[in-house]
This record gives sequence, C-alpha cells and structure tokens, in this order.
Amino acid sequence: ARTWTCRGSSWTRFVRGLSQDALEASLERPLRGRSVYMETYGCQMNASDSEIVLGILSKAGMRREEEIKQADVILVNTCAIRENAEAKIWQRLGYFKSLKRKKIGQKPLVGVLGCMAERLQKKLIDSDKLVDLVVGPDAYRDLPKLIEGIQGTGEGLQRKTAMNVQLSLEETYADVTPVRNAGDISAYLSIMRGCNNMCAFCIVPFTRGRERSRDVASIEKEVHTLAEQGVKEVTLLGQNVNSYADFTSASEWANSYPYADGFSSVYKPKREYAVAFAELLDRLADANPEVRFRFTSPHPKDFPDELLHVISSRLNVCSNIHLPAQSGSTRMLEIMKRGHTREAYLRLVDRIRSLIPDVTLSTDMISGFCGETEEDHQQTLSLLHQVEYDQAFLYAYSRREKTYAARHLADDVPEDVKGRRLRECISVFREILTRRNEEEVGRTHLVLVEGTSRKDASMFTGRTDTNKRVAFPVSDVQLVPGDYAAVQIVSSTAATLRGRALSTASITSFFREATPQPAERPHVASCD
Repeated sequence: ARTWTCRGSSWTRFVRGLSQDALEASLERPLRGRSVYMETYGCQMNASDSEIVLGILSKAGMRREEEIKQADVILVNTCAIRENAEAKIWQRLGYFKSLKRKKIGQKPLVGVLGCMAERLQKKLIDSDKLVDLVVGPDAYRDLPKLIEGIQGTGEGLQRKTAMNVQLSLEETYADVTPVRNAGDISAYLSIMRGCNNMCAFCIVPFTRGRERSRDVASIEKEVHTLAEQGVKEVTLLGQNVNSYADFTSASEWANSYPYADGFSSVYKPKREYAVAFAELLDRLADANPEVRFRFTSPHPKDFPDELLHVISSRLNVCSNIHLPAQSGSTRMLEIMKRGHTREAYLRLVDRIRSLIPDVTLSTDMISGFCGETEEDHQQTLSLLHQVEYDQAFLYAYSRREKTYAARHLADDVPEDVKGRRLRECISVFREILTRRNEEEVGRTHLVLVEGTSRKDASMFTGRTDTNKRVAFPVSDVQLVPGDYAAVQIVSSTAATLRGRALSTASITSFFREATPQPAERPHVASCD
C-alpha cells in the first residue's frame, strides 16, 4: 500500500470534498494530468512496445503529448543492434538536455527504454546527467512507480534517478491494452518475446532475454478487437516469431513441430503438446478471413512444412517470407553459429517456392563479420544472385559487447573493406530488384490502400500481398484508406511499382476469381 504523508487544513478540506470513488481513483492514477512524449527507434517490436508503454502510462493517468517542448516526461525507446543506432540516440539525448536547460520551472524527466537501456544500464544515468530514467524491455509495468518516485526534480533540487533493467522469464504484457493511433488500418501485435538462438554476432538474447510466448486466447481476443476497429492487416511480432509455443493452451494438432530439414540450434525446442506458430497462424487466419496477416522476424530453422502449408493454403496469410541468411558462405555461417549450411538454406528456399510459387523473399546480410575472406564475400554475392530477394537489409558488421563474437572472435576485417563489400552487396541487390520489379508489369495484385502519397496527394499508396509498394491514381476507382483494391502494374522502378486500380475487392473474391481452382492459392493474377 502507498503511504501518503500530508499536513495542513487544505489537505483535510480536499479529502473531505472527495467521494470515496474519486479518492480511490486519485490514488490508483498517481500521474493524472502529467504528459509523456515518446520517440521510437529500431524494429517493429520497439514500435509495438511503445504502444504497450503508452497503454501502461495511460492507465496510470498520463496523456500522450505530441509536442516535445510541452511534455512532462520524454521517453525514447531504443535499439542496440548496431553502433550507429546507438549513436543516433546519444545525439537525441544531447538535444533533450538542451531542452531541459532552457525550460523555466520544472524540468522534464528524460527516460531511455528498450535494448540500449538494457545494454548500457547505469552508464546512461552516469552520462553527463543526460538521463533520469532507465528501463529495460521487461520492466515497463514499473514505469508509473518509477516516474512518480522521481517527478518534481528541478533546478535547485537534488537530482533523482531511477532504473529497472531486470529481465524476465515470464513477461509478455498479454493483459496490457496498447495505445494505437485511432483509425489505423494496420497494427503490430507482439506474440512472443526474447530469443534463444545465441548467434555469435547478436545482442538480442542479452537485451531481450529468453523466449516466452503469449497465450493463444489473449492473441485471438486482441486480433478480434482490432478487426472490429477496422484494422485490415496485422503483423505478428517476436524476436524469433516462428518459434512461438504456448504450453498453456491445448493443441489441436498432433505434431512435434521439427526444425526445417538440415537446420539445428544450440538449444533443443520443447514444443510437444504446445500450440506452435503454424497452428496459431492458422487459427487467426481462419477466424478473420478479411484481415491479412504478416509476421516478423523469423529464423529459417523454424519453417517446417506445417507452417509453409498454412501460408500456402490461407488466402489471408501474405505470400512474403523474411528469411535471414546473414552470409552466403557455409564457413561463415558456422562461425556465426547459425545452425545450417548454405546448401540447407537453399533447399529451404526451393521448398518454400515449390509450395508457394509466387512468394517473395527478403533477407538480412552482414558484410565483414569476423574472419570473413574475399571468397566468403563472393559466396554472399553469389547467394544474392541465386535467391533473387525482393527485399534485403544489408549491413556492415558492428561489434556488440557480451556477444560470443565480442568475447571470442577478432573483429579483423578493416572498416574500409567492410564498406566496400557492403556497397557491392547493395549494388547486386539493386540490380536484381530492378529486374524483378520490371517483371511485375502487366500483373494484377491485391493492394491494401494505406493512404495518399506524401509526395503526391493525387496518388494512393499501398502494399501488395507480396509486400511490394504500389502507387496509383486516386481518381481510378472510388477508394478510401483501408479498402482492398485490384491494381494492375503499369510501370516500375527499383523502389516502387506504379499501377492503375481496376476495382475494389476483398481477399476472398480477389483470389477466388483469379482461378477456377480455389484450392490453389494464386497470389498474382496475370493481365496480359
């Protein structure tokens, strides 16, 4: 119980003037009237976490502030995956300090959340008084108490700080209602947290902790609510999203959910009798036929045939798969502790394309990892050519403390060599993407209308089922954001497709009208 110590007749008159309900409400919402400004950096999971944070603070009485100079509390949700991601945050913290220095009266509190908070911890608080509050990704429920404990710090007062970076084996925030933007047609939904893979280069297991999954019922309820609110696309999130396993719910599928052929891991999965990702995805797609589903970020090992069959058979599960490779060299994959060879990865690519013919693939690649030779690099370029990805996230290796690579491997590839290899990867990818986009001309896609273009209000923009961005004239067909439209592609660049809207559509009608055999999913219809 919270103890309040007060003196004076003014407090007595105030209490007597309150009803019991109002008094209880004031104690339960200690931050009522306070405002919070939020900035988010990094992955989709951070975007989802920021909505969870706003939900927790809203319940405590805080309101969201869009103007940073008016906020009582400034929070920045951070990424620690690479050095340049953290460099951006340090710059922003310097700016926040200047705001505090210029503000007359009570100064805003500045808090760092997320992976950078978990990685640096007290170093942030000790950094030239830039930060008042440090909270890791598993401690967001503590935010109201921590803010309440240090609020009121101002000029002439002793500086107060607070920190909670305790990782959890259980926290999923399943019961927290996220605060999303009103009218959004797409939403992120976190279904699991943490990662057990322990890849040599990756900081995520150290900033996000071990894997744990939400219960199926809470996910189904949240998706149902989103659908009722008009959301048309839900992206399921997790650090290793397709390793989802809910042991609290009864599985209707009799399957042990093995890894994809030729893949292994440093840990043995415990999924027997659990509701695994394929079953969850199938349930959600079946219950919400006019909501389309995406998911990220997966690991290649967790693509058994059961999951591929769900993606292939469910019309509203998007035909786009993120398949992080990290390198095209088997030697480098072993050093990275990825649990597979180049050959096993390519067999998985072939299997995916045999079951989902019109699938598009995306990937992650690291240039210049520890010990990478020129031959290893050429193998990566070769993989880019062979797989022909439609999207790629390409980076130079950035050493992260605590990882296996930082503790046991030498970061021995010179920075200029890393940069040159990265540029070569980017060049190859862009060449392939330009050609693949040219092949889209004449095809018709189902596009979810997201809104008008920021550059040209006469054009709508949206994404295809295969996750390609399309722009098309507003005047073609009467549409509003949130509508599905059949859009024929008329031209292309490496960055986007241009099209013309043919008609409004639904997921069911578009795919079933495209073929006389409804059992076969035709993701793309040809319009010659």
